[in-house]
Amino acid sequence: MRAAVYDRRGAVPQDVIVCVEQPTPAPAAGEVLLEMLAAPINPSDVLSLTGHYGLLPPLPAVGGNEGVARVAALGDGVHTLAVGDLVLMPMSGGTWRTHAVAQAATVMRLPAAGTTPEIVQQLAMLMVNPPTAALLLSEFVPLAAGDWVIQNAANSGVGEYVIQLARARGVRTVSVVRRESAMAPLEALGGDVVLVDGPDLAARVAAATGKATIKLALDAVGGSATDRLAQCVAVGGTLVNYGALSGEPCKVAPGSFVFRDITLRGFWLVNWFRRSSPAEQQALYGELAARIAQGELRTRVHATYPLEQVCEAVAAAAVGGRDGKILLVP
Repeated sequence: MRAAVYDRRGAVPQDVIVCVEQPTPAPAAGEVLLEMLAAPINPSDVLSLTGHYGLLPPLPAVGGNEGVARVAALGDGVHTLAVGDLVLMPMSGGTWRTHAVAQAATVMRLPAAGTTPEIVQQLAMLMVNPPTAALLLSEFVPLAAGDWVIQNAANSGVGEYVIQLARARGVRTVSVVRRESAMAPLEALGGDVVLVDGPDLAARVAAATGKATIKLALDAVGGSATDRLAQCVAVGGTLVNYGALSGEPCKVAPGSFVFRDITLRGFWLVNWFRRSSPAEQQALYGELAARIAQGELRTRVHATYPLEQVCEAVAAAAVGGRDGKILLVP
């Protein structure tokens, strides 16, 4: 088998990871051997390589935190899965490898009927971004059909899922991007209003929405972009930060807190896992997997790379200007 491993962290993420040969493990009792089919490179994966993520695995480590696999072999006593089943790789780290063993009880079976290679790639991105988008829309502010949500980094994986999930609920979206070339794909995806970020964002949002009341803002950028979203939400509105693509702390003017009573919250999927029940997790992932398998929920794939080209793949994922996710497809 092959695995993308790193034994140090550094400022240039592609310089610290390498693809190596390892013995293929055999499943013990209660375990299954998984053959990885596709795994994405997320911002959190790049931050793990540079040492700036909130939860870092001990070194040496295998990269990656999500992916989709096929069951290749069963250990003794495993009756809940069968060879050939399509499954999510457990969210325990180390998905950038051709094979892995896992406890059968931690593996979630996915719908496989009629699954195409394109759907397999979409399912590989199920574990992190789709639930993040769904929970951002449900955990902070009650939203009804006709309500408005504003988000930045709207052309990210999470941003595209937010547009689709909001549209399915009748919730309208203002999607903010950082370049004009990112606008058209989001409009085609169903974004109601798509704007390029800038110092006059609040005025342009008000004009485009007819001064609609916006109760919820979603920030993945940080820095001064956070305050530009704060200026767009209604008095008493909620702003949720879930990322820092700018590399800067969130900046919100005191007036937004003092005079407009804005609430700033944070979201990390790991914390939701810690407080949610297995039944809640299964219900959320089951719904999202069904939507993906039926073609109702998707995100763009910019490029795929074999595992042997993990350095090139990480370099591509670490820069802006992409039109979708980078996937490792061994």
